[in-house]
Amino acid sequence: MINYHPSIEILTDYAAGSLPLAHSLCVSTHLERCPECQQQIRKLEMLGSHLFDQAQTESRQLSNLKDSFFKNLAQQPSPKEDHKVSPQEDKSIRWDDYAIPRSLRQFITKSYDDLTWMRLSPSFKIATLYNEEGGAQIALTRVKAGAHMPTHTHTGDEITLVLEGAFSDESGIYRQGDFINRDASHKHKPIVTKDAECICLTVLDAPIEFTGWLTRLLNPIVRRYHPHSH
Repeated sequence: MINYHPSIEILTDYAAGSLPLAHSLCVSTHLERCPECQQQIRKLEMLGSHLFDQAQTESRQLSNLKDSFFKNLAQQPSPKEDHKVSPQEDKSIRWDDYAIPRSLRQFITKSYDDLTWMRLSPSFKIATLYNEEGGAQIALTRVKAGAHMPTHTHTGDEITLVLEGAFSDESGIYRQGDFINRDASHKHKPIVTKDAECICLTVLDAPIEFTGWLTRLLNPIVRRYHPHSH
């Protein structure tokens, strides 16, 4: 069961096509496994179309339009659900017991193992999928079962989407499909559950900052590979 979702503001920007590409990728990947957010997106698209059509014939202030948009969102009837592709129907994306999300196939052609991984500790490694010039970094993190990622802070916003396994931190436990949004004020030490490794999709607007007395040595390496630092 998915317990953590993108905010309504993020979903609204996604539906309107105004969300940055890196963040849109994370939302798209989350949507593949979240019927609740799929339904929200359909409601937003239907309601947005109705309100903007209405705005063309009526002279109303932008603030009133926004208020009306959110006021009526909860009242919007649920659209018919799209047909969902089951694992049996989409066997081509399953490799090494992992199903590669459709939205990530442009970066992962076969399996996670075929990516170029940079090991930052015996139990933690990262693979960069894409760097926006001067902007965000899209990457995968992979942590062994029962291990933890070094304590770190954020120098910018971070989106984490759990693809495989589960982890916990001071704020809760996160499982497959959960969408977590952190800002620069957050400091945490993620710990992976003991039953399986954890693979996450991350979007980093700026490099993370390790705070441990030894792991601080990794900070120059992390900054070197992040486009925001160039």
